[in-house]
Amino acid sequence: MPQQHLVPTPAGPGLAPRYRERPAALPRNPYLRLFALPGTRAFTAGNLIARLPSGMFGISAVLMISAAYDSYALAGAVGATGLVAGAVAAPWVARLVDRHGQGRVAVPAALLAALGQLALLLCVRGHAPVWALFCAVVLTATAPNTGGMSRARWAHLLRGDAAALHTANSFEQAADELCFMLGPLLAAVACSALFPEAGTLVAAVLLLTGVLLFAAQRSTEPPVAPRSSAGSPLRVPGMPPLLAVFVATGAVFGAMEVTALAYVDGPLAGPVLALQAAGSCAAGLLYGRARRGAGLRGCLAAMTVLMAAPLLAAGTGSLLALAAGLLVAGMATAPTMVTGMGLVQRLVPSSQLNEGMTLAVTALLGGIAAGSATAGWTADHAPNPVVGFVLPVTAAALALALCAATGVGRRARG
Repeated sequence: MPQQHLVPTPAGPGLAPRYRERPAALPRNPYLRLFALPGTRAFTAGNLIARLPSGMFGISAVLMISAAYDSYALAGAVGATGLVAGAVAAPWVARLVDRHGQGRVAVPAALLAALGQLALLLCVRGHAPVWALFCAVVLTATAPNTGGMSRARWAHLLRGDAAALHTANSFEQAADELCFMLGPLLAAVACSALFPEAGTLVAAVLLLTGVLLFAAQRSTEPPVAPRSSAGSPLRVPGMPPLLAVFVATGAVFGAMEVTALAYVDGPLAGPVLALQAAGSCAAGLLYGRARRGAGLRGCLAAMTVLMAAPLLAAGTGSLLALAAGLLVAGMATAPTMVTGMGLVQRLVPSSQLNEGMTLAVTALLGGIAAGSATAGWTADHAPNPVVGFVLPVTAAALALALCAATGVGRRARG
């Protein structure tokens, strides 16, 4: 006879899950157990569709603008403006989500972002003045943090079950890596096989469609929690040092990407760099099966060690060795991000969860920008391209030092 289990049944966005007792043989695989919960498959499918454009918009804009204006510098400047605008707007959009609910805010925010992408497309198509491109790309800044909203749903559905939430966070990180592997590929194919603006058009349609499907799943939407008296999540003890660790961690990713692209410098650069994301995706799924996750300090220590693999491989001059080194280095990424986001979930009140996770993403983007700029300067001025691979190791060591000095991992235990 199957064992009796308490199976959660979501009761709507304004209510906590009800539990009803029924015979249920729970799958042994922790990921199958996650998706045995009612409604989880539907909101995950919508969220994955909405998240895929995050890996498409950047390369689509570069291909579209460079083809029309014959300037990679302009394409890069417009893309950077979009990133900065998004970093500024994202925490405010997330705050609105926390105060008014995912469905009420995410849909109009995604619609405005999609309209911004279409405006940029039309400006490029009509060869509008350069200033119009910068104005249009600012409108895209309202794109909601769909990954953060998905993590918030898991935190709501799995509250009190730390092991299941660890598995859910690991799945979400693996999904991030998958989208950033497939997104650029889809964008490049669309722009080359159809027309230069096709990547931007497809991404805008996917964003709006995915958010509509995600928001329609009301049964798993977290209820709007009473507003916290703590003010901004920046005032929560432990959050400022954790965000500093995220900035340093982002610098690891930005520096590695630019350094690898500059070192390979050819059509193989993209596939070689994608191996880092593949390693992270695989490690994230394996990490989610672990009964107990490692601490943030342990993950950062592993990252510092593994980031040395591309440095050693590049010294051999073998592209195959570098590919293997990037695969190994990527295996530290997902566990670090899963653990870091888990700390955010434990530090920040539920009423500010979307804003807290979006601040973490903003800190990562700031670090990525700093790492990319530093690696770009190094690639242009260093006597040997191998020197650039020192930067990710240094940034990882800095993140580890910040974590150890502030004790940020210990602050969230309880």
